[in-house]
Amino acid sequence: MNAMIVIQTLLDFFMETRAHTEKICAPLEVEDYVVQPIVDVSPPKWHLGHTTWFFEEFILRHHKPGYTLFSDDFAFVFNSYYESIGKRVVRTDRGNLSRPTVDQVYAYRKYVTQALQELLENSISPEIEKLVTIGIHHEKQHQELLITDIKYILGNNPLLPAYEGELRFRESVPKTTSSFIHISEGIYEIGHSGTDFCYDNELGRHKVYLHDFKISTTLVTNAEWIDFINAGGYTTTLLWHAEGWDWVQKNNIQTPLYWHKIENEWYHYTLDKGLQKINPNAAVSHISYYEAFAFAQWKEMRLPTEFEWEIASQQFTWGNLWEWTESAYLPYPNYSKEPGALGEYNGKFMVNQKVLRGGSVATSIKHTRHTYRNFFQTGLRWQFTGLRLVK
Repeated sequence: MNAMIVIQTLLDFFMETRAHTEKICAPLEVEDYVVQPIVDVSPPKWHLGHTTWFFEEFILRHHKPGYTLFSDDFAFVFNSYYESIGKRVVRTDRGNLSRPTVDQVYAYRKYVTQALQELLENSISPEIEKLVTIGIHHEKQHQELLITDIKYILGNNPLLPAYEGELRFRESVPKTTSSFIHISEGIYEIGHSGTDFCYDNELGRHKVYLHDFKISTTLVTNAEWIDFINAGGYTTTLLWHAEGWDWVQKNNIQTPLYWHKIENEWYHYTLDKGLQKINPNAAVSHISYYEAFAFAQWKEMRLPTEFEWEIASQQFTWGNLWEWTESAYLPYPNYSKEPGALGEYNGKFMVNQKVLRGGSVATSIKHTRHTYRNFFQTGLRWQFTGLRLVK
């Protein structure tokens, strides 16, 4: 009886997740599905296919007797970075995939969803349960990527159209006055504990020593960022890492992503309303690690380490923006990656990246926890990223 309850709950979770992905895409026109403005942004059609391929490749073709692949070509089209599985379309060419069509991709989703639903309606092994759970959370990650990629696609359209779906992703205004929380020096435990889902990079749990520090209860605001711009923050070399300064110069960076100055007033592109005047009290978003570091230098403060953030996060509100930390993305002590192709999921990226914590307005429900370790390269800012200061 207990096993059947677990299976039914997993089935419901799976179906809910599959439906939500398609709800995100519902407002799109067919032309929106193929656009890839930059290498980091994948076309919505590719996300729909890739999350489907994941279930087919890792579960159905190995664990459902008699399963027939929807198409022999789709593994090549929708594999992302799994080198051990086979050849795939180069990431920069995802926007060239006018075929398969949008209708064919939705037919692929329906085919795989039905096949996995049939599998889950029967007794399954702990191995399959684990794989399905990973697949669900993998799709939730791509739901967030879908939202941020759609924002980049629409936000770089000259018409700056708004996303007009049922879902809304509004900027958040701090409800409390900013203050600083004091965390005493000592030895603290870091990492995931318990039996609920986590990724392998949140394990193993270990002790760290933290010095005394004070961390802000709120994120840095647009008003503070405008002060940074007006003070010459983007033109003051000494505030920046050498690599960050090169990035500013090479890309002519003068503001956060999506900002526009029109008739001496600041505007930014928002997903739910299009071009809007900037709310000075809202948290600044879509900034790179380079920018976060330079701002902290200008304020004569610093970014928190991921360990400081994890310990302090129980005392402030988080989840509006992914928050840059000063920690390199590295394995925890006794880290053990998943066997086989799933071992490529996290471990292979533990180099030249910074950790972000917290989640954002685009992060799917049931997919945040204070031990979650997101990671991106230092110059990326198409995600909903912000910063919190430490002194």
